[in-house]
Amino acid sequence: MQFTANQIAEFVGGSVEGNGQAVVSTFAKIEEGKPESLTFLANAKYTHYLYSTKASVALVSKDFVAEQPLEVTLIRVDNPYDTLALLMRTVDSVVNPQPVGVEQPCYISDGVEVPGGAYIGAFAYIGKNVRLGKNVKIYPQSYIGDNAVIGDDCIIYSGVRIYRGCKIGCRCILHSGCVIGADGFGFAPDEKGHYNKIPQMGYVEISDDVELGANTTVDRATMGHTVIGRGTKIDNLVQVAHNVCVGSHNVIAAQAGIAGSAKIGDHCMLGGQVGVAGHITVGDRTAVGAQSGIPNSVKPDSRLMGYPAIDARCWARQASMLKRLPDLFDRVKALEDRK
Repeated sequence: MQFTANQIAEFVGGSVEGNGQAVVSTFAKIEEGKPESLTFLANAKYTHYLYSTKASVALVSKDFVAEQPLEVTLIRVDNPYDTLALLMRTVDSVVNPQPVGVEQPCYISDGVEVPGGAYIGAFAYIGKNVRLGKNVKIYPQSYIGDNAVIGDDCIIYSGVRIYRGCKIGCRCILHSGCVIGADGFGFAPDEKGHYNKIPQMGYVEISDDVELGANTTVDRATMGHTVIGRGTKIDNLVQVAHNVCVGSHNVIAAQAGIAGSAKIGDHCMLGGQVGVAGHITVGDRTAVGAQSGIPNSVKPDSRLMGYPAIDARCWARQASMLKRLPDLFDRVKALEDRK
């Protein structure tokens, strides 16, 4: 597939600066640009690559000002990153069309309706009373337990396990290895110190437009439900424990862990390996840096870092001072030796 800069600009509502007939047939990072590739500039620290890139066309913001001569043709848009995503989704839908139909062998329980546009891959298992939405894509070797509900336009990749009674909203994407609805970690010690299992009788409810990365787990509730809110995006290898409530439009990076009954607000950002203690509340629009630990509830609009997590600016000052500790120790020792 080949397109000219003019064609792309017309499609995305941008304006061309340079050779409007420049042809592109692929995408490339700005530092790896090659002829006939389309790249983009969304982060100012990559600006210097724009003057040397071999890409044929680059998406830039409308207010970008070039400080050196350019060989690359520019397409000016409101948001280069969003525009790139639009173009990549459009191309992907053509290059990688989604499958349709039922492959054999697979198991679909009696009475389960497979709607139009759906795909059930080989060796998939669909349990009793499962409800499938329109255009659902369930890839090979996935398991959908009894009474589960999967909304319209969901993609369930190979090897996903959705336990009994769990509910998946519309337009969700679950990547390989996800486990939805496994038992929460609930055990009660008796007088002999033995841990007895507490039945986990709730379920998981995942709202619309959620994406879960590979090998992420969301445990079923002890009672009630574990919730992932609308539009939330969760990376690979994340653990969400029983009765957790994650709000809407959050982003949670890889290896984060959220302990039981914690509540995460809306529009929060949790970096990689962040740990959230159980039974606490993280307020809306909170951002937490990687490897931080949150032992207590957090007010909305917080910016946190470290363990225990504190104000990110305070943590940065502490980290800066920590680097100077050896010099400070030497100075104190010298002062002591002078006495």
